Amino acid sequence: MGILLEARGWFHPLLWVGLVLALMLPGCGRRPEVIRVSGAWALYPLMVKWAEVYNQQHPGTRVEVSAGGAGKGMTDCLSGLVDIAMVSRDLRREELNRGAYPMPVVRDAVFAVISVGNPSAEAILRTGFGRQVLQDLFLRGKGQPYTRSDACGAAETWAAFLGARQEDLKGIGVYGDPGIAAALRRDPRGVGYNNLAFAFDLRTGLPLQGLAVVSLDVDGNGKVDPSEDVSSREKAVAAIREGHYPSPPARDILLVTRGRANPATSAFLRWIFTEGQALVDAAGFVPVREDQRRQVLALLDR
Repeated sequence: MGILLEARGWFHPLLWVGLVLALMLPGCGRRPEVIRVSGAWALYPLMVKWAEVYNQQHPGTRVEVSAGGAGKGMTDCLSGLVDIAMVSRDLRREELNRGAYPMPVVRDAVFAVISVGNPSAEAILRTGFGRQVLQDLFLRGKGQPYTRSDACGAAETWAAFLGARQEDLKGIGVYGDPGIAAALRRDPRGVGYNNLAFAFDLRTGLPLQGLAVVSLDVDGNGKVDPSEDVSSREKAVAAIREGHYPSPPARDILLVTRGRANPATSAFLRWIFTEGQALVDAAGFVPVREDQRRQVLALLDR
């Protein structure tokens, strides 16, 4: 090639070096590897942060994240539309049979939420909600309950706490965690439920503006004991971590792949369970147990 260029009067040492380097670096200009993630609103804020940091550290990879509920995430994953599903509920037998591969990544919970404008807010916050009251609201349709219109882990977990399934929940159906919060701001008499990241303001640690988080009267003594108090993010996280908040509605959130992940996805998952764990506390979530984390890493390394 150099002889041909020289014969035509085009040869220049720098040009020759550039051509050689171009031939030696076939990866230059290659499109980034795309990892697609879909699913539960509960994990969405943290997953967005994970993706942002990972994309910065790994310019050859681009992680794309979308919410839509645990049901959508599972459907997208099992149909091959995404590489990872965020799932905020236990997997079903048919999902496992289709190759769903679950990995617990953080611990979260669902909380009862009302408007701060509720005329009975002061009394409700003092006594908390007993299970019977919540069953009257969400299973018998008393009062003004709001529930999720999308197939999601929050609704299924909330229903499990009440001894039912998502399809048994009564109330006005609203899409997504943000939709529940917006509906309750408009309706002073409404009662709903939200995941941790959508019940509290990460910056202030208090319930989102216009909302109040209602504690559960677990022991049924008609008042909120200190161990039951979830009126702030700090108290809610402590209650989840120490086991004072019942499970359900506390639960592990899962990352799910269809069978063994491809190399790029495995690398991202390994990063989440190692370096990425430094972001969990700052996002207000409870880390999974160390034995769970090590088990996931062992499976990824096989």
